[in-house]
Amino acid sequence: MRSIEIPQPDERDWRYRALEILPGALTWTILALPIILSLINPRLAAYFVITFLLVWFVRALAIAARSIQGWNRLADYQKLPWQKLNDDLESLQVRTKDAPRWHRRNLARVEKYIIRDRIKPSQVYHAVIIPFWNESRDILEPTLKAITDAHYDLKRIIIFVAYEQRGGPEIEALAHTLVKEFGPNFYHAEAVMHPWPMTGEVIGKGGNATFAARRLKKYLAQAKIKPEDVLVTTLDADNRPDKQYFAALTYTYCSTEEPKYASYQPITMFLNNIWDAPAPMRVVATGNSFWNIVLALRPHMLRNFSAHAQPMSALIETDFWSVRTIVEDGHQYWRTFFRYDGKHEVYPIYVPIYQDAVLTDSYKKTLKMQFIQVRRWAWGASDIAYVFYNGFLKKNKVPKLRMIAKFSRLLESHISWSTTPLLLLLAAYPPFLFNPQSYLAAQLPHVVSWIQRILMGGILISLFLSMRSLPPKPERYKRRRTVWMVLQWVYLPFTTLIYSSFAAIYSQTRLMFGWYLGWVITEKAVKK
Repeated sequence: MRSIEIPQPDERDWRYRALEILPGALTWTILALPIILSLINPRLAAYFVITFLLVWFVRALAIAARSIQGWNRLADYQKLPWQKLNDDLESLQVRTKDAPRWHRRNLARVEKYIIRDRIKPSQVYHAVIIPFWNESRDILEPTLKAITDAHYDLKRIIIFVAYEQRGGPEIEALAHTLVKEFGPNFYHAEAVMHPWPMTGEVIGKGGNATFAARRLKKYLAQAKIKPEDVLVTTLDADNRPDKQYFAALTYTYCSTEEPKYASYQPITMFLNNIWDAPAPMRVVATGNSFWNIVLALRPHMLRNFSAHAQPMSALIETDFWSVRTIVEDGHQYWRTFFRYDGKHEVYPIYVPIYQDAVLTDSYKKTLKMQFIQVRRWAWGASDIAYVFYNGFLKKNKVPKLRMIAKFSRLLESHISWSTTPLLLLLAAYPPFLFNPQSYLAAQLPHVVSWIQRILMGGILISLFLSMRSLPPKPERYKRRRTVWMVLQWVYLPFTTLIYSSFAAIYSQTRLMFGWYLGWVITEKAVKK
């Protein structure tokens, strides 16, 4: 079986290094283009800027529409009687009153195409792996409590609390205490220690989750549970699944035609502590939440992010998650993609996993920690080299058109991440500053201003939906806190530049020079 592992730094040849340089080089080139073209030909510079603005104007309208559509779907799916839908799927008979039309279509499709080897909802077990390092009980306990509150048979759930040996005796004691308190609710629960140090691993979540999953594999063999009957969900310490998550995941898995070749992605919503986080972090958290909703409606763009699920059978065949990258979640998509020669899809689960907005014990540290979190996400640009190298420079059976489409979307998404905010804000001014005598260049700032005013409509939509998505206001806050939830959006230009564009540029530039990014855990604090 061919290797799908990321090469170690000293194993990367000149081709791999050139591909690591590519995203940073493209980003800096695109950012410099308005200046370069202005010096060469002001008309060409103006056409470049106008074309860019028009493309993103159309995209912004589409994103606004998708936000509304996604929000409505999320609200509808949380209200569905998923357990009853699973009962219908078990018997392949529609008995649920007022069942959605797609439910009938799903049952007909399952009966027609996958009746022979299908996995029934009654066969499914859920294994939940919760890796953590130094998080407190205040962070971990609500996560386990959320799982126990699920509208699902808890005796079909297996819990692995995966703690780091480097966390020390207090962390070990916390893991075992939580298993002792919550374990009796589930089919099985145990604490698994990830030893320290481990040869060949980067510090991060991947090594811990993989070590726990290997222990899970042994446990399932002892319990005589088939890997294909087990769905594995990885949760960060602060991830709290919606009550409908396990039932909705079961339904989607059992109605997937080839479930082994699929990952399942719930919608990450950064709302746990949204009332407590500083205003800039609330804007970032809200923006990221609604971007995840938009992505769920574009399955061709979906990749694993944060909490996600995959069949144990597929995890075994991919040797679980990579232990060589700090972005093991998104990388797991590509890892599985190449293991099965492109036969892999991500299916959205339209129910949320609630997560914390960034909050530490001081305002200054919180601002810094938000940047560190986003730059870690942006380190997903390291997958560009991995995907091109494995897709085009190594022998594989992935259809070439599919490979080209996948790689193009990956590259475009990271370049847009780093360049779009800066270009939208500043690209119109170099042609005018360098060529004030040009009528076309002189009109660019006015065109940009007009487009920006129209795009404010999208911000108002996000504001409206964000207010509707808020959890109940804690009693310790007065009414004026709600007013600040509206006024906070004045921070949007600042947060978009710092916590989107600059963070992505930082990661891509480090990758370009081979200054590989290490793991820095996002510190978490709880306001009581």
